Amino acid sequence: MSKEQSNLEEDLEIKNIIEPQLNIILTTDEDDERPVYISGNFNNWVTQDKKFEMEKVGQGLYHFKFENDFVYPEELLYKFTRGDWSEVEIDKYGNRTENRSCKKHNGVHKEHVAKWRHNWLPFKSKFLPKVHLISEEFEIPQLNKTRRVWALLPHDYETSAERYPVLYLQDAQNLFNEKAKYGNWEIDKKLAVMAEYNIGKIIVVAVEHAEKERIKEYNVGNTVLGNGQGKKYIRFLTETLKPFVDSNFRTKTDRESTGIGGSSMGGLVSIFSGIMYPEMFGKLMIFSPSLWVVPKINLSFLDMDEPQNTRIYLYAGGDESATMIDHVKNFKKRLLKKEGYTDLMKVHVSINMQGKHNEVYWSDEFPKAIEWLYFSNKEE
Repeated sequence: MSKEQSNLEEDLEIKNIIEPQLNIILTTDEDDERPVYISGNFNNWVTQDKKFEMEKVGQGLYHFKFENDFVYPEELLYKFTRGDWSEVEIDKYGNRTENRSCKKHNGVHKEHVAKWRHNWLPFKSKFLPKVHLISEEFEIPQLNKTRRVWALLPHDYETSAERYPVLYLQDAQNLFNEKAKYGNWEIDKKLAVMAEYNIGKIIVVAVEHAEKERIKEYNVGNTVLGNGQGKKYIRFLTETLKPFVDSNFRTKTDRESTGIGGSSMGGLVSIFSGIMYPEMFGKLMIFSPSLWVVPKINLSFLDMDEPQNTRIYLYAGGDESATMIDHVKNFKKRLLKKEGYTDLMKVHVSINMQGKHNEVYWSDEFPKAIEWLYFSNKEE
C-alpha cells in the first residue's frame, strides 16, 4: 500500500464517524490523464456521468464519495471506465471483467483495476466477424462497371437464427485490410470487442472504391470537382445492392435498422445517400466529410410529407483543414433549421481537436459511432 493510499484511508475512516457515506478507493497499475467514472445499476449504466466521476488524489489513486441523499440499490453493481465502454476496465490478461458488487452503504470500499481498454482493444479472435466476399465482380449496371463487395457477418452468424441491422460502408479497401497503403479502420477488431460486450452485432457491407475514378464516383452532381457520377452510384446502392443483400443475408430490412457511412468523399456520398433516400437509410455515419466540395449542400430532397426519425453521427478532426469543423457544424445547423426536423433528426457531433484526416482517427471513432447509432438511446 502506498503512503498516499494509507493517508487517504486514515482520513476517510476518521470522517466516516461524522459522514457515514460510502467511499470507494480505486487503485490502478496503468494510469494516464483520462478521467475515471463509475457506471452501474444506479445510473442506468451511463458512462461519462459527471455525477459519478472519481477524484484523482494521486498517481494511480482515485476516490469517490456518494452523496448523503444517494438511494442505494440492495446490491450496488458497477464497473470503472475512462469515459465510455471503449475505455472500460479489463484484467491483467486483457480479458473483460465481470460487474463489481458492493452491499455496503457506508465506510471504505477498496477496488483495483489492472488495465484499461484503449479504443476497444485488445480483441479476442473468436469474436471476429466472418469476412465474406460477396463477389469479385459485383455488377453495377448504373455505371456499367463491376466492383468487389464484402460482407462482415457477426461471429455467430452461422449458428444463429437472428436477423441483424446493416451498415453500408464506402472505401472497403481501407476498412479491414492489413496491407492497406494508408492503414485501415480495423473494423473487424473493433466489432470483435463490441461483440464480447454483447453489442455491435451488425452486418457491415463494404463496397470497394473505384481506385482512380473514386472521386468522380463519389462526387454527386456538378460541384467544384466537376460533374460526378455520385447519383448513379447511390442508385446502385439502393436499387441493386441493398435488395441483393436483403435477399441473401438475414438482415433487418427496415430503415431504422439500415445505415450508410464513410469518410472524406465517402462521407460526402453517404450524406447524399441519406438525403436522397431517407425512406431507406435511418442512420448515417459521416466521418470528415468533404463538404468543401458543396459547402451549401442542397437539402431540398428532404422536403417529404412525413419526415422520419434519423440518427446522424458527424465526426471532424481539428488538424484536418482550416474549415473541416466549421463545415460539419454548419451542416448540422442547416439540417436542423428545416421545418419539422428539429425533433426528428438526432445529430451527434464528435470533435477531436488533434484529429488528422486519416484512417487512424476514423478507426478510433468507428466503435463509438456504432454504439451511438445502433445501440444507444442518447440524443447527443
